[in-house]
Amino acid sequence: MTAPRRPVIARVAGRVGGRVVRVGLVVVALFWMLPVLGLLVASLRPEASNAHSGWWSVFTAPAQLTLANYAGLLADRGVLGSLWNTVLIAVPSTVLVVVIGAFAAYALVWIEFPGRDIVMLGVVALLVVPVQVALVPVAKLLGAIGLYGSIPGVVAFHVAFGIPFAVFLLRNSFVGIPRDLLEAARLDGGRELRIFWRLVLPISRPAVAALATFQFLWVWNDLLVALVFADEASAPITVALRSELRQFGSNVDVLASGAFLSMVVPLVVFFAFQRAFVHGVLAGSTK
Repeated sequence: MTAPRRPVIARVAGRVGGRVVRVGLVVVALFWMLPVLGLLVASLRPEASNAHSGWWSVFTAPAQLTLANYAGLLADRGVLGSLWNTVLIAVPSTVLVVVIGAFAAYALVWIEFPGRDIVMLGVVALLVVPVQVALVPVAKLLGAIGLYGSIPGVVAFHVAFGIPFAVFLLRNSFVGIPRDLLEAARLDGGRELRIFWRLVLPISRPAVAALATFQFLWVWNDLLVALVFADEASAPITVALRSELRQFGSNVDVLASGAFLSMVVPLVVFFAFQRAFVHGVLAGSTK
């Protein structure tokens, strides 16, 4: 038997509805990117142009665009140093969180030990602890061990607060791996470390990429933790931009070029891992 044909009105509504949704999504995306476009244009305009007209005037006078703002910004050793500090903070914080979180999640899923459920409950409980609660106690602790005001101190704080989410996310991914697959690997003589490295991690690559993206973006864009735990020599780009805002409140060309420069790296990271990021976030949502 052939399936009954859908009514003409239903078919038209289905086609038009899909097109309307796609057009709506495109409009929302363009509207969402409008501030980014404004920031880019402002970073390419001289200070006098930014002071006398809005960024949209560039469409009638494109000759005002220049790279002088970026040339002056990159010639500033303070800005370059803050960018390098941001890399030194974000990369170790991301790598350590992914490595420690992956090992801990594997142990909580596939290794039997007393109190495993209690440990997992503790991890979930740590997810709801706000960062602000730990600022003063951790600052005293880092001061006692000589790490306050240094890059390792900032990295340690980010790692400590990133591990609970890492364990929670990766555990939800690891638990979806068939147990028979790991048992077969053990019967073939595979040890836990080899099973973890050769089997579990490749299968859970989307979740690992999603975690790395989350952690990197959070650390790269952080301001609060850097303000509390970093001194002038170890301050990242967010603190440097805040300092520029305090000193030169009307200097839009410096602030716009610095803000856009600090935004380029997270955008590149996100779009590079976009597909794995989406797969990792949706891991475990469907069976």
